[in-house]
Amino acid sequence: MKDSAVSEAPFHADLAEGPPGAVCLWLQAGAARIRVAWWKAGNKGTVLLFPGRTECVEKYGRAAGDLVARGFSVITIDWRGQGLADRALPDRMTGHVGDFDEYQQDVDAMLAEAGRAGLPEPFFLVAHSMGGCIGLRSLMRGLPIRAAVFSAPMWGIAMAAWLRPVATVVGALAGPLGYAHRYAPTTGGQAYLSSQPFEGNVLTTDREMWDYMRRQVVEVPELALGGPSIGWLQAGLRECAALSALAAPRVPVICGLGTAEKVVDVPPIHLRMAGWGTGQLDLYPGAEHEIMMEGPAARARFFDRAAALFDANRG
Repeated sequence: MKDSAVSEAPFHADLAEGPPGAVCLWLQAGAARIRVAWWKAGNKGTVLLFPGRTECVEKYGRAAGDLVARGFSVITIDWRGQGLADRALPDRMTGHVGDFDEYQQDVDAMLAEAGRAGLPEPFFLVAHSMGGCIGLRSLMRGLPIRAAVFSAPMWGIAMAAWLRPVATVVGALAGPLGYAHRYAPTTGGQAYLSSQPFEGNVLTTDREMWDYMRRQVVEVPELALGGPSIGWLQAGLRECAALSALAAPRVPVICGLGTAEKVVDVPPIHLRMAGWGTGQLDLYPGAEHEIMMEGPAARARFFDRAAALFDANRG
């Protein structure tokens, strides 16, 4: 019997440039409708690919191709509040959740779909930026994966030193005063990729990959997202602080980090990886935030090392 909560969703294959055979579906995750895309193409296992904030499944079409070429099936997701998933606020450009626990409902729905679709086990994790925060919490909840690879994980939120006390005060007042839905300080309703030039960007040093990412949000504006809400910022700060107090799970891990990283807070990554007994920090000289969207050499290194880790832990 077909699950009434699962139905076909739109997928912009021409912009994703992924492998053939993509299946894109709407799923219900608690009160939110989310979108997943999967490629049942490799028999070594399935990679759960957790995107970062503002991102959509199309952005990982090429990454899915890199993993499929190495023998793995792939499933990825539009988190609630971004891509074509339900957005919480009338202003669709505001990225908002009230608590990061909400994202774990999305993880649960994604995992259930991987099982329903018969995607091959074992499962592995690739998690980028905010997806790395969600992924670390998922591991601590017992996500059934054999190994994980993080890319510039959001284990701390980067902001200017002067802004931290401001963010704390503003966040504490936001709920009582009713402005938790407003944009966080220094952010607004513009999507970074469509409003900023390649020169001086903080995402990638590769012009062709910049153009690939930019095309998606320019040609399909519904995929774009602006700045986070004050509520999202406070929820993110709470989650990063809570995770920092917990021991690393005993899962084999590689954490990729560009030495030019400017988007997430870098010291918490070094601190976490220094204490992760089964983990390895892998630095990419000169790379910006998006290692999977860097030039061909960095991308090949990232996916080769991920595949080697996964192959070594297939059981």
